[in-house]
Amino acid sequence: MEDLAREARQEKVESQEETTEALLEEGRVFRPLPQLVVDANLNPNDYEDAMKSGRSDLEAFWEEAARELDWFKKWHTVLDRTDAPFFKWFTGGRTNIAHNALDRHVKTHRKNKVAIIYESESGARERMTYYELYRAANKFANVLRSLDIKKGDRVAIYLPNIPEIAVVMLGCAKIGAVHSVVYAGFSALALRERINHAEAKLVVTVDGFHRNGKVIKLKEVVDEAMTASPTVETVVVVQRAGVDIDMSDGRYLWFHDLMDGEPARFETVEMDANDPLYILYTSGTTGKPKGVVHCHGGYMVGINRTLKWVFDIKETDIFWCAADPGWVTGHSYIVYGPLIAGTTTVMYEGHPLFPGPDRMWQIIEKYGINILYTAPTTIRMLMRFGAQHPKKHDLSTLRLLGTVGEPINPEVWVWYYENIGNENCPVMDTWWQTETGMFMVTPTPCNVLKPGSAFKSFPGVHVDVVDAHGEPVEPGKGGHVVVKEPWPAMLTTLYKDPEKYKEVYWSKIPGMYLAGDIATKDRDGYLWFQGRSDDVLKIAGHRVGTAEVESAVVGHKHVAEAACIGVPDKIRGEVAKIFVILKEGVEEDEDTLVNELKDRVRKVLGPIVVIRGITFQDKLPKTRSGKIMRRVLKARELGLKEGDLSTLED
Repeated sequence: MEDLAREARQEKVESQEETTEALLEEGRVFRPLPQLVVDANLNPNDYEDAMKSGRSDLEAFWEEAARELDWFKKWHTVLDRTDAPFFKWFTGGRTNIAHNALDRHVKTHRKNKVAIIYESESGARERMTYYELYRAANKFANVLRSLDIKKGDRVAIYLPNIPEIAVVMLGCAKIGAVHSVVYAGFSALALRERINHAEAKLVVTVDGFHRNGKVIKLKEVVDEAMTASPTVETVVVVQRAGVDIDMSDGRYLWFHDLMDGEPARFETVEMDANDPLYILYTSGTTGKPKGVVHCHGGYMVGINRTLKWVFDIKETDIFWCAADPGWVTGHSYIVYGPLIAGTTTVMYEGHPLFPGPDRMWQIIEKYGINILYTAPTTIRMLMRFGAQHPKKHDLSTLRLLGTVGEPINPEVWVWYYENIGNENCPVMDTWWQTETGMFMVTPTPCNVLKPGSAFKSFPGVHVDVVDAHGEPVEPGKGGHVVVKEPWPAMLTTLYKDPEKYKEVYWSKIPGMYLAGDIATKDRDGYLWFQGRSDDVLKIAGHRVGTAEVESAVVGHKHVAEAACIGVPDKIRGEVAKIFVILKEGVEEDEDTLVNELKDRVRKVLGPIVVIRGITFQDKLPKTRSGKIMRRVLKARELGLKEGDLSTLED
């Protein structure tokens, strides 16, 4: 992409009011880099053809994508709508996602290719080839069989970002067991709730793991959860941290002992395309968790097509999704997606700031990583320490950058592009959800990009912004994000609660999937996400996304991070309270900064945003995956109960 002029730091709202053509003339958008487009899996002409195909014949588009993968038996119906909204993809087809991630590769040149590069916080490294991972998954599938785990049984996985989590997930898939990964930051109560709801027969955990210079004794959390988890028959413990643990309970067995006793051969079970692959619980920190169910067939088709096109996966690529397998990002784009695509995936166990703020850049340099996919929160956190840290490392192997998890404001987008990508790496900003399973709104390397926009729907996906009646909104006006047509990696139901599935996602705007997010669409059709609909301020009748306020604040030269919440106001109903972390070395006095920040918000968003106060802090409450816990800030501000704090990093 050509050099970005200083005007690229213009605010998001200005970009929405102007066409791409006008912005191109002013140098405020990114053109595709010629060298990327020439070799891309999807060039501009192919992209236009794909968009037309996805619009005119949805089923033919995704059927073509499905043919890239192995099937034991071909489907007779691509998309079955007869029991909408319980849509079924590739009905009659038989396959197994683990076969496509492992078995088919070991019969090719990829047999001895590195599948996983793992680095611990201490710097210890491991590599697993596709053949080694295939054998390990086979062994674990045999372990499952020896423990009387059968097709359809649920297995709870409570592991950090280590290779064993991939082994266990793939072993479950091979035998047809349904895995339920619980993020290793959740408390014993949250873990127990998920185990009991899934009625898991087996739990797989670890003695401990390293995080931010400390050893987290994860098995102790499982011990507490087991006091009231009656369905669990066995707990398998991976030995990683070498901490002393109590294994006297008859249900507890060592992972390595079980694996040593099993053969490395296993005939992967043929699964119906719509058999469940996993349950992933979502919204557990804000309410009763919902068990999102994804299946083998459509899910693997969706994540394979999106990963290969959006990140232009090459045979020699090393791909780093700097998330955690405990979230859907890790399921789709650390474990299953990269392995199906036959690429090398990176797993880092530790904290991105340990032992210093250049750890991520050090890892990129060490392994020659080509693609980095991370969260805007992480980028903002690293921005705080300045550009001197990435400049100490050779990041020239990077070809593409990506973001996930929340809207990225233009200032952060540009910093990421300039300082990490050295103005040579397009930023693939992706919007999707636990429920969608795959990228839904995203560019590809052949598209013109506007900093701060997630671009448009992926080919074969139909995302729109509508009002409460389902009618498309005018350009620049906020509305509800919906999906108007089924997509292959979609959730199939909520576990044990099909009525809630219909009520939450399909009943409020009939005939459309309601995502629960707010966005605007500009005159070119680019989407600008503003955050969750429940993260929207309603000030004197005006709706303003908290993400928009935070973006305006972070655009100030001295601000590293910001979090905005709504607080009650007798006159306006609600007003904004902002919490700010400053960059290192800021000497300006607080009163002056407060006034500057208020003026900036007013300039960017207008006088409708009334600010109750701005507080400067050294830290913000975050999950271990880097997301700011605004509900905690709000509870503390209003003197309410803070709820489950088990996911807090500190």
